[in-house]
Amino acid sequence: MFHDKALSAHNNEACATCHNPKKAFTDNRGNGVNNAASLGSNGKSIGNRSAPSVTYALFSPKFYYNKKKGEYTGGQFWDGRAPTEADQAGAPPTNPGEMGMKDKSTLMKKLEKNPYYKSSFKKLYGSDIFKNSNLAYLKMTEAIQAYEHEKKFYRFDSKYDRYLKDEYMPTELEDLGISLFFSNNNTSCSKCHMLKGEDRQGETFTNYEYRNIGIPINKELRSKNGIALSTIDNGLYQNPLVHKDPNTKGKFKIPTLRNVAITAPYMHNGIFKHLRTVVEFYDHYNNPKRKINPETHKPWAKPQYAPTVAYKYGKKELRAKPLNERKIKALVAFMRMLTDKRYEYLLKK
Repeated sequence: MFHDKALSAHNNEACATCHNPKKAFTDNRGNGVNNAASLGSNGKSIGNRSAPSVTYALFSPKFYYNKKKGEYTGGQFWDGRAPTEADQAGAPPTNPGEMGMKDKSTLMKKLEKNPYYKSSFKKLYGSDIFKNSNLAYLKMTEAIQAYEHEKKFYRFDSKYDRYLKDEYMPTELEDLGISLFFSNNNTSCSKCHMLKGEDRQGETFTNYEYRNIGIPINKELRSKNGIALSTIDNGLYQNPLVHKDPNTKGKFKIPTLRNVAITAPYMHNGIFKHLRTVVEFYDHYNNPKRKINPETHKPWAKPQYAPTVAYKYGKKELRAKPLNERKIKALVAFMRMLTDKRYEYLLKK
């Protein structure tokens, strides 16, 4: 079902359309917006957020509030509104701007006409399963979640993983990148992009929390999807489980860095095309010489929502020492090491 376009209204989109296995389960169709957001089944609708990679998604805990840390954690989607992968899988099929099915009942009747689905559902869930469209729909999402838990979604066989097993010797630049990434005295990377700790196998390079790092509005994307520039995407604040906590405005889920080198563009709205730009963006908070966005050749644009930006408020997690050219290249080299072995051929020289 993950690969079946029958789940869409026009039989032209599957889960795998926006989460292409050949591109680390992200959308690489272009859509006229450099992959910043996905095109819907109707051929017109364009979203306002990028499609995250499904690789390593199973490690994100069910959405909850961590009282000890005072942080919302886990869930799926950039705002965590889907507590689990099954919840996430159930959202696109009936979303008018995505796969566009009228409702759950319509989709279940469509799937019931497929002899394989019909027999499989009845064998797994009972002979009467299709009499309850809501239950059948739920089982569909659980089946997709089960597929997303297969080993192909989390290989842990990147150069970094092989390095931890003494099966790969990092280059001098990669070695510097490793040191910089995990050094709180130099960068702030590991404050958010680390869960288990340095040199720990099975690291997913995210703590699954939410932050506002001051990302500007993607004007190019807005010009394509018709959403006014004055519209603020409040991220986590729009999650119905957050109960309208004003401190969550403008915050988005901290993504895994696994396969990050091949899953451009970056940030929740796909505003940055290159990984190096992301590093320079972080550096501009701490480096007075880093005033220009290398992609636009203009000063960095203002945050879409400034009050909760991590640099100025709260934990000030964006504070770090300024980076020189070699250190920027080193951090990029390290993140390239996080590419699953089967995708290494996609890395540009």
